[in-house]
Amino acid sequence: MTPAELSRTVLHTVQCAVEADELPAAVPTRVTVRVPPRPGCGDFATNVALRVAQDTGRPAREVAEVLRKRLAAEPGIAGVEIAGPGFLNITLEGISYVRLVRELLSAPPRATEPLPLPDPGPALLARLGSDAARWSLLWPAGAGRAELLVQRDSNPLFRVRYAHARTQQLLRNARDLGFRSEAAEPAEYERPAAGPLLAALADHPRVTAARDPERLARHLDRTAGAFLTWQRDGDVLPRGDEKPSAVHRARLALAEATGNVLADGLHQLGITAPAHL
Repeated sequence: MTPAELSRTVLHTVQCAVEADELPAAVPTRVTVRVPPRPGCGDFATNVALRVAQDTGRPAREVAEVLRKRLAAEPGIAGVEIAGPGFLNITLEGISYVRLVRELLSAPPRATEPLPLPDPGPALLARLGSDAARWSLLWPAGAGRAELLVQRDSNPLFRVRYAHARTQQLLRNARDLGFRSEAAEPAEYERPAAGPLLAALADHPRVTAARDPERLARHLDRTAGAFLTWQRDGDVLPRGDEKPSAVHRARLALAEATGNVLADGLHQLGITAPAHL
């Protein structure tokens, strides 16, 4: 279930509750879901109960409980919890993430024409090169431009391109070991470290649909950071004489899906996605 699909599910839940006279309120025209700022708060969160409560005159947590019961019964949703004044924290079923990874492997995002950016000009191109010059246009003028040439984790352009190159290296090494990716282990995608990465991958269609270069760059940086954190949490490839297992295939599938998303996003920004770095 993608964020867009989850938004529609939440909106449908509100509509059903209103039609059943459980909530005397107007149905919002749209509902947004966001990745929670802290781990352990579900895969997505929404403030829809607080918005609906303004129409009902009832406490937001009471409205949230009505929606929680309905949402928890929806296919693809593993659980819903109420947090704070009435936020709904939603956890998706692992199988939904398996489906997401499979879709990204079988039908990777189709890279469209690069998004229009201002002309960096010959001086900036000569100083930074094409990739760094285009990326620099997404930040305040002159801010940290020299840093874009430094190969270190503090450089967001390097971090994104390095993460993509790392996914390609994992795929090459796996081929040398004689195995390929396969998204077939739901439990592997339910590990805490996988949550932020899967959420970022699921968010890619919504971000790219906005056609906002700055937003896309931030999204790619978030995806790359989540990937690098995730891969440090567990071995993607077998070690020593260890044989490739279903877990390794599932982790490789997640790495490959990440590479597809990063490559698509970089292309849309007119920046190369290196296989080696």
